[in-house]
Amino acid sequence: MDLTPRPIAAPESRAQRQRRRWIPVAIVALALAAGGIVVTQFLTSAIDYYCNVDEVGLREGCVGQRRIRVQGNVLENSLQQVDGVTLFALSFNDKTLQVRYQGDPGGVFQECIPVVAHGRIINGIFDSDRIEVKHTNQYVEKNKSRFDEATNETAACSQSPE
Repeated sequence: MDLTPRPIAAPESRAQRQRRRWIPVAIVALALAAGGIVVTQFLTSAIDYYCNVDEVGLREGCVGQRRIRVQGNVLENSLQQVDGVTLFALSFNDKTLQVRYQGDPGGVFQECIPVVAHGRIINGIFDSDRIEVKHTNQYVEKNKSRFDEATNETAACSQSPE
């Protein structure tokens, strides 16, 4: 067994100790800032106001070029396909909104049904990037009053398939 004394390491200077103490604090602060930015961006993009066609441009949250969700019924004889773009009009409470959707909404999308379009109003036309057709039982359960209103609106529209 070796009992010779070990050499004494030079003591760290006070500045070196303080610098070493701030490194973990700086890393945690950067991680919190990055997390805050990600959460803020996520929440900002997740908050789309829900508006009926008749509320667009009138109700707080349904004005300007902010991203919104608009509920209405696809107006009869308004559906057109032009160069890969779907054009149609949404109607609710005797108000109409022109909608432009890039692509084909597909599925059960047709005239005379209630839909929710996600997007922004640009130059007076609603530029949509997502269409939800209100046909599922889950939607009816969660939004009973809105579904009833939309169903009443479509009662006058013929639902004959093309």
